[in-house]
Amino acid sequence: MDVKFVAGFGPIVRDDAASQAFYRDDLALPLHESPPGYLHTNSLGGVKAFALWRLTDAAQSTFGNTEWPAHLAVPQAWLEFELASPEAVTEGERELRAAGHEILVATHVEPWGQTTARMLSPEGMLVGLSYFAELHDD
Repeated sequence: MDVKFVAGFGPIVRDDAASQAFYRDDLALPLHESPPGYLHTNSLGGVKAFALWRLTDAAQSTFGNTEWPAHLAVPQAWLEFELASPEAVTEGERELRAAGHEILVATHVEPWGQTTARMLSPEGMLVGLSYFAELHDD
């Protein structure tokens, strides 16, 4: 098998209204509906990283210890949205917090130099806003 790239990725939605509000409204993704009930876009850039992230490592990066908090849904996937700058991550975090989303970890710089803020999506995915200079061509 010769996999060339990730062709698509998205959440399995249980609550249409909550998911549409999060992705289309709060994150302002350019989602279009066609056929009815299927929101999608082909206008986002490609995936720059695909990784198997251990839950213990995700917990360490998000909460500072290797245990995922029992009161939160255990995520089945992670998804990071790359922004233009570290300042844009801070602003994005502020916007999502103002929209009522619980931020699990505020904007910070990871030991490897990536600026991130994280939350859970309505589906329970670990979602990050991030800026990592290595992913930018400029």
